[in-house]
Amino acid sequence: MKIKQKSVLVTGASAGIGLATARAFASEGCRLILAARRIEKIKKLAGELTAQYGIDVLALQLDVKDRNAVFSAIGSLPEEWKKIDILVNNAGLGKGLSPIHEGDVDGWEEMIDTNVKGLLYVTKAVVPGMIANGGGHIINLGSVAGREVYPNGNVYCATKFSVFALSKALRLELYDKNIRTTTIDPGMVETEFSVVRFNGDVERATNVYKGFSPLKPEDIAETIVFCATRPPHVNITEVVIYPTEQANTTTVKRS
Repeated sequence: MKIKQKSVLVTGASAGIGLATARAFASEGCRLILAARRIEKIKKLAGELTAQYGIDVLALQLDVKDRNAVFSAIGSLPEEWKKIDILVNNAGLGKGLSPIHEGDVDGWEEMIDTNVKGLLYVTKAVVPGMIANGGGHIINLGSVAGREVYPNGNVYCATKFSVFALSKALRLELYDKNIRTTTIDPGMVETEFSVVRFNGDVERATNVYKGFSPLKPEDIAETIVFCATRPPHVNITEVVIYPTEQANTTTVKRS
C-alpha cells in the first residue's frame, strides 16, 4: 500500500525506536506528527526531515501520562493535521530492575502511567477520527516482556502484557471499522532504554548490550513501515523480533 502523504503520529519520537520510525516514515514521503516531551529534540528532527525529504512535519510537545494534555493536544490540532492515518504508540519506558518487595513505587507508577494509561489516552483521542475518516492503522510497541516474564522485570512485564491484551481488544473492536491493529514485540534493542531504566547509570546500561549484537532501532522502524505498507486487505497483527543471539527474555549468547 502506498503511504506517501499519509499522516503518521509517532509518540516518543525524540529518541530510539520513535526517532528511527519517524525517519523511516519520512523516507516514504509521509506527513508526520512527532510527539514527545523534549520539544527541542523533535523540533530539530522536524527541521532535518523537512529539509531532507520535503515533507510536512508538526512537532508536538506531549507527555502521554498527562490525560488532559493528550486530549487537548489531539483535539486542537490544526485543521490540516486532524486526519491521522497511522498511529504509532511508541512512548514507553522501564524503571528499575528489582523484586516486587524491593520495588520503587514511583517507578511502578511511571511505567503504568506511560506504557498503559498513556497508550490508552492517545488511542482514545485518535480512534474516533479514524472511524470518522473510514479507516486507519494502530501500531503498538510492545515487547517480548509482554509475552514472557523475566526475573525482576515484574511491573514492566505487566505493562507490556497489557499492551498485548489491549492490542487484541482493539482488533476485536475495530476490525469492522477498516482499522488495522498491529503489535510489535522486540527483544533487546540498544537504545537509551536501559539508561532510563537505571536512572542514568550509563556503565550499567552499556553492560546490558555487551558481548552480543542487539537489535537496532532501525530494525524495528523498518518492520513498522513494512506492516503499514501491506495491501489494505492484509493486517499483520503481531510481530515478535529477537536478535539472532537472543533465544528468549533471559537467554542470550554472549562472547
